[in-house]
Amino acid sequence: MHKLYDVAVVGGGLAGSVAALAAAAEGWKVAFIAPPPPRQDGRTTALLSESIDLLIHLGIWDKVLPVSAPLRTMRILDGTARLLRAPPVSFRSSEIDLDAFGYNIPNQPLFDCLQAATLASELIERFESPLVSAVQSDANIGLALADGTQVTALTALAADGRGSKLRESIGISVKTWSYPQTALVLNFSHSIPHADTSTEFHTEQGPFTQVPLPGNRSSLVWAVDPGEVEAILALPRAALNREVETRMRSILGAVEVEGEVQAWPLSSLIAERFGAGRTMLVGETGHAFPPIGAQGLNLGLRDIMQAIGSLNEAGGPDQSPKAVNAFNRQRRLDVTSRTAGVDLLNRALLSSFLPLQALRAGGLAALSAIPPLRLLAMREGMTPGWRKDRHDGGASASGKQVGR
Repeated sequence: MHKLYDVAVVGGGLAGSVAALAAAAEGWKVAFIAPPPPRQDGRTTALLSESIDLLIHLGIWDKVLPVSAPLRTMRILDGTARLLRAPPVSFRSSEIDLDAFGYNIPNQPLFDCLQAATLASELIERFESPLVSAVQSDANIGLALADGTQVTALTALAADGRGSKLRESIGISVKTWSYPQTALVLNFSHSIPHADTSTEFHTEQGPFTQVPLPGNRSSLVWAVDPGEVEAILALPRAALNREVETRMRSILGAVEVEGEVQAWPLSSLIAERFGAGRTMLVGETGHAFPPIGAQGLNLGLRDIMQAIGSLNEAGGPDQSPKAVNAFNRQRRLDVTSRTAGVDLLNRALLSSFLPLQALRAGGLAALSAIPPLRLLAMREGMTPGWRKDRHDGGASASGKQVGR
């Protein structure tokens, strides 16, 4: 007899792994279509408290906590030399009664823990052959893999990234655009403690963002002109150390860059809808943008939580068309507003257009000078419609743990 899965998750990255575990946590049988990633991921991800709540619920958090660092202050400094410059602005988690906004977690250890958890689950069956095509019907979705395997499920979560084969197969189009920027990603040690503070310098080439790691170590996302990438990567290590320290204004003292420096071209993507038929798009399958404001994977994990919630509210995976319609409506405002906000801020950094510079500088000045506005920005930055008393079962358990 042909096997029927409750949920098929397509994509084996961070979002896909979390989606598979979240579906299995509901007691659903999961087909996890997850080819190995093409390369090791040297980046880190700042996960906010709501995302940490989800990792706690899935039993992952204790395994990655030792390699993670709390984010208690997020600071923005204007590193441009323009006529209109913004004042410094700092966001402190204590202002909204949180011990920490979240934690900065290296992607590779997080990925490894998620992989181990999916392999240990009796409800998850993994397929490493890539997806070739998918066909939806009123009753189910059929997925054809490259090795000839046919997988049938009641619903599907597309987490196979920007070039999603599943999204293409079900006919959802996307709008894409690129930026004249490449993100250099590296880790470094420093002589002065970071005090659990992340500092984002706004420069003419984009953000230069330091995020804490355990001990006197930090990760860095450094946006540069693509034409400068090769020269920077070719710098002798001592010269690269000096360059990073200079751009950091020596606020963390002497710098020692660790290991490999990776380069990632910057671009954005947004789907014209976030689900169709029996399929919902989660993570970068439905939206992607530059690494500004700790929004990327947090937004993807919110997709997953909403997808699971929509399926439960509809009556389970067999009622997925109803769930997909609800999911598409509920995700639109969150995804489109954050995509537009990150795009506007990034373009404001790159633009020499004076009114746009004034808008950016004025907005940051207002956040610095008006406490109620800053509090609102922090709460909405954490979660849309944020409120102090969260009702989710996993969240209520984690409010104490996230700041430990």
